[in-house]
Amino acid sequence: MANLKYYDILLKPVITEKSMRLTALKTYTFYVHPDSNKAQIKEAVEKLFEGTKVRKVNTLNIKAKKKRRGLTVGHTAKRKKAYVMLTPESKDIEIFGNL
Repeated sequence: MANLKYYDILLKPVITEKSMRLTALKTYTFYVHPDSNKAQIKEAVEKLFEGTKVRKVNTLNIKAKKKRRGLTVGHTAKRKKAYVMLTPESKDIEIFGNL
């Protein structure tokens, strides 16, 4: 297990149609470090975004896809995605509000 700090956990937000619909339900989607667990993700969100209180975290491992171009064969990077659900009285996360 890697020694991860809270600022190393969240890599970037996921900006898709589905993730934007979920923001109305106070559920936010992030790509996270593959070695992180749910407790670390919860701590990172609460420390990085002031006034947020996490109710639940769901994680999803995304496998690498096989890609080829001509005779060259390779793979995309594997990733981990986290769905972070906030409590109803919690503040919204600002980076999703301006989109």
